Amino acid sequence: MQKPSIPKGTRDFSPEEMAKRNYIFNTIREVYHLYGFQQIETPAMENLSTLMGKYGEEGDKLLFKILNSGDCFSGITDEELLERNPVRFGVKACEKGLRYDLTVPFARYVVQHRNDITFPFKRYQIQPVWRADRPQKGRYREFYQCDGDVVGSDSLINEVELIQIMDEVFHRFGIRVCIKMNNRKILSGIAEIIGEADKIVDITVAIDKLDKIGLDNVNEELRSKGLSEEAIARLQPIIMLSGSNREKLAVLKEQLATSEIAVKGIEEMTFILDRIDQLPMHSELELDLTLARGLNYYTGAIFEVKALDVQIGSITGGGRYDNLTGVFGMDGVSGVGISFGADRIFDVLNQLDLYPVDSLKTTQLLFVNFGEKEESYLLPIIARVRAAGIRTELFPESAKMKKQMGYADTKKIPYVAIVGETEMNEGKINLKNMITGEQTPVTVEELIAKF
Repeated sequence: MQKPSIPKGTRDFSPEEMAKRNYIFNTIREVYHLYGFQQIETPAMENLSTLMGKYGEEGDKLLFKILNSGDCFSGITDEELLERNPVRFGVKACEKGLRYDLTVPFARYVVQHRNDITFPFKRYQIQPVWRADRPQKGRYREFYQCDGDVVGSDSLINEVELIQIMDEVFHRFGIRVCIKMNNRKILSGIAEIIGEADKIVDITVAIDKLDKIGLDNVNEELRSKGLSEEAIARLQPIIMLSGSNREKLAVLKEQLATSEIAVKGIEEMTFILDRIDQLPMHSELELDLTLARGLNYYTGAIFEVKALDVQIGSITGGGRYDNLTGVFGMDGVSGVGISFGADRIFDVLNQLDLYPVDSLKTTQLLFVNFGEKEESYLLPIIARVRAAGIRTELFPESAKMKKQMGYADTKKIPYVAIVGETEMNEGKINLKNMITGEQTPVTVEELIAKF
């Protein structure tokens, strides 16, 4: 018989992996709650009319479409079937698809429920998304996103708080990070100043690769996109900007003084830095002009978090966008949000071995089972122990001692309680420490107190 399997690009999670993942989700959840964010969930599937056309042509191709239930051929002619055109067939045979991210469903949610929502609306969402991508190392077809957004407020205090949230989450994980920040308005201003305003996307895509391919190759790429030598020369001091955040801002202020949009971006950046300077921060906040992110999407501040002790891509990112809900006919709702990369954080915590011991929530105490008489004696005691919050198991059969001890070992249960005829008569529990092997007779009260 063939062994069962799962679809390519998906994963099973073992109990240990789930304990680790829950530790990640719960930590993020707790910090969101501290800042007044509330959780929502949206369905795994959305109407295709909601999803199509929101992610560009590439994104549309990566949507998992769901065949209409019942007769999916209804409304399709024989000629159309013989055409074997998957795109045209999909349009008629599929009305729903699996969500591709959490942002578009969130925008749909805000528009649909706008009369019941209090603005500014601070929401977070931790759910899986699906992409019909080619699976490879670290890229899956089903993965989780942990998004937090504030919509319906232009205030830059929201950016300041999101920086604090990122800082606090990684501090709790014990991961050393650098939070990088840039502003889309500054990037637009740079393109404007060097006389290449329409090449903003080409410029930022090239600059974004600076730490991967180096300055010469970045300039080469800019040439290949048709930038003049003069424009490239004017870009150099900006690309190679160094010094403290304040020093960088001073240079930008001077270089970009004639661009109205850049000046606005520099003001926003200064406001955020002024506020952050008054706050206790564990991580470094770095102004990084090479940070571009998915540019056609963002309109203000952009963020990215890099782990300092592990080679891995960004582990959190986000930014300010001006018109989240415009695609659904509700204009003028500005928002700012971040998304924690749970899978990458999982890898970082694994590599650095940073999971706290108690995060795995394994059984703390196993009661050995000697038979029916002992069982009925122990059940009320075990109920008391569990009521005290101690994670406890009773081995379900009176199997050989070796088997029961082996079970405790495999499950890494630190303590085993042995209660036979003698212990029952004395009202004691023989508590065995599985690591040191030492045994101590204790009362139920002493047992509870020990844990």
